Amino acid sequence: MKTIGFIGTGVMGQSMASHFLKAGYDVHVYTRTKTKADALLSEGAVWKDSVAELASGVDTLITMVGYPRDVEEIYLGEQGILAHAKQGTYVIDMTTSTPSLAEKIYTVAKQKGIFSLDAPVSGGDVGAKEARLAIMVGGDKEAFEDCLPLLKIMGTNIVYQGSAGAGQHTKMSNQIAIATNMIGVCEAIAYAKKAGLDPETVLKSISTGAAGSWSLSNLAPRMIAGNVEPGFYVKHFIKDMGIALHEAEALGLKLPGLTLAKSLYEELAENGGEENGTQALYKLWDR
Repeated sequence: MKTIGFIGTGVMGQSMASHFLKAGYDVHVYTRTKTKADALLSEGAVWKDSVAELASGVDTLITMVGYPRDVEEIYLGEQGILAHAKQGTYVIDMTTSTPSLAEKIYTVAKQKGIFSLDAPVSGGDVGAKEARLAIMVGGDKEAFEDCLPLLKIMGTNIVYQGSAGAGQHTKMSNQIAIATNMIGVCEAIAYAKKAGLDPETVLKSISTGAAGSWSLSNLAPRMIAGNVEPGFYVKHFIKDMGIALHEAEALGLKLPGLTLAKSLYEELAENGGEENGTQALYKLWDR
């Protein structure tokens, strides 16, 4: 697995691919907008002009794109990965996508002698830059074990969750937990301000106690500073919440907290915030 293909070099993908270059791997990249790969190309990555060209020349191919429709096109299209990857290739989709699509990709890949894993991540731009991502993996256990050394280049908390689609189901649990937590973080800061306290000082007390969370420690300071730069886009979070609600409905499960969070983020997006980071939700209170 010395030649790594990487498709998707956005906020997180760029850092993830860069770690492989630093570890001495040959990295081939493709993204729809070539300029988004400029930093990686300057580090030594090799540009490929299409998904098909990239897929045919690598040992392992990692994808980190935006939406399930992108994943489906990249993997299952006529010029896609599974039509052009050689037998024995490992493909790892790290996009947050639907469990059913992960299962479909796995089935088609297996028929072609290709090993497929769904491995969505959590940790945002900071986790990607520092190679501290949490990685949730579905697929065959043997393929997971083969790819574990590669996954360790990008993350620290890497857990095999089960068969194809299990990684995506786990990511839905992650997003459900984050969604309502973000409301709590926003309301905590709003309350501190309204009470005449210094929110930064309040954070020193509450971020290490029972209220502590990744969002409170990493995103609350951005909220207080008015920094809405995306570590994870609002538009992508809305997509994730939509997937989770769809899956929950299929399971006969009601998620009122997630429903509320999605409605608040949709309000934010309708007011021009879809390209902001998820911490921009605080705008709904700070106005």
